[in-house]
Amino acid sequence: MNLVVVKLNARAFEHAKKLVRERQVVLDDRDEWSEHRPSAEEENRYLEQHGFAEYRKWYLGEDDEQNEENKGRYKFPYGDFEKVHRCGVLSAESRAGQYKYTDIEVAVAHVHGMLEELS
Repeated sequence: MNLVVVKLNARAFEHAKKLVRERQVVLDDRDEWSEHRPSAEEENRYLEQHGFAEYRKWYLGEDDEQNEENKGRYKFPYGDFEKVHRCGVLSAESRAGQYKYTDIEVAVAHVHGMLEELS
């Protein structure tokens, strides 16, 4: 069995922290992520306008066995391409813990703590 290893995307972690410091956040509830998460169509539009260099900043995990210009490489989204969403951070934190991606879980917990300081 081939296990997928997803690693922390350090650029996305820095981007998320910067956005929180700038208060570019939505302090929503955990169960709102299904409504707030960008759709595949929104992802594609963002990619067309900004490219993968910007797209990847919105995903805290990377499967480095996937091509850098493949949406499947990027995991653990936390925002809507404009703001950090608390619901996205909580979802990512939960999933990282579930799959035992400790480096991602620790990073997301840090962003979560920063968000809690704002509320």
